[in-house]
Amino acid sequence: MFSKAFIRLNWITLMFIFLVIIAGSVVRTSGSGMGCPDWPKCFGTWVPPTSEAQLPKDYREVYGEKRVKKVEKFAKFLTALGMKETADKIKNDPRTYQEEPFNAQKTWTEYGNRLVGFLAGNGVLIIFLWGFWKYRKDKRFVWLSLFNLIAIGLNGWFGSIVVATNLVPWVITVHMFLALLVVCLQLMMIRRISPASQKTLNLPVAMKWLIGIILIITAYQMFLGTQVREYIDELTMKGLGRESWTSQFGWTFFIHRSFSWAVLVLMVLLVFLNYKTDKVKSVYWAFGILVLELLGGVLLAYADMPGFVQVSHLLCAIILFGILFMQFIRLKPLSKGLSKTSIRG
Repeated sequence: MFSKAFIRLNWITLMFIFLVIIAGSVVRTSGSGMGCPDWPKCFGTWVPPTSEAQLPKDYREVYGEKRVKKVEKFAKFLTALGMKETADKIKNDPRTYQEEPFNAQKTWTEYGNRLVGFLAGNGVLIIFLWGFWKYRKDKRFVWLSLFNLIAIGLNGWFGSIVVATNLVPWVITVHMFLALLVVCLQLMMIRRISPASQKTLNLPVAMKWLIGIILIITAYQMFLGTQVREYIDELTMKGLGRESWTSQFGWTFFIHRSFSWAVLVLMVLLVFLNYKTDKVKSVYWAFGILVLELLGGVLLAYADMPGFVQVSHLLCAIILFGILFMQFIRLKPLSKGLSKTSIRG
């Protein structure tokens, strides 16, 4: 039996998880990833400075030494996992140890990202504690909430690695996909407790297959998108301006673009089949968001890739992924062991 307050908390926490991903995108597009050289504090304090005058003169050397220690620990961890070549590459890359001068705008942008992450993390923690205290009869929910707490904690730790390695591209990609894992777990939890989401979608076989295929392609598209973004970072480091980016893209970009049109065709077919039955209203929302995402992709490729478009492009992709994932998990009935939900004030 789940209270309205508990269900509401789960939805609010999902919103904060989405905001964390969007805030991370804002940080990346604004180049604020190293706005705070340490983690979880920012320049050694919970409230960051507003001017360089508030920092000691040797702050860059101090945080540079701390970065070396963190990189060495992470390299040992990678070596233990059999990734010695990757560990050596990170340790021997001089860009890993570069310290940026203080910039108040970038510092507070990164700090805002951390604040949202703090709220999301505490939401997940409260859900686990509340669920274990009052709803532990639903063991599956308790396990999901525990896995979600571990996942968001792991992602928080990876956030510290992102800072320690000075934004190594593949580390950023792992950081984002851990965030997507948190989204999936949170949606699975909401499906178990929200009456509106518990109903199984009884759809024709063709629609079930389409939802599954579109979901897989969308997830792969997000991976390709991170690869394109990493390539952009490399081009930027080489001193190439935005006007020359599209001419430098490799096959990853063209596959990413081609798959976008494939998703559009499949989504049009899904909308057509759904129109005949009118069973899943969220299919229309998914189609609308996909159109916005594709428009954003066109602007990214041919309109000098403005930062706000990058953020909106990612936002649409995440929302589309979330809608499709919820549709997908609703294709099967809830597992046994879930007591009937009653809503209490």
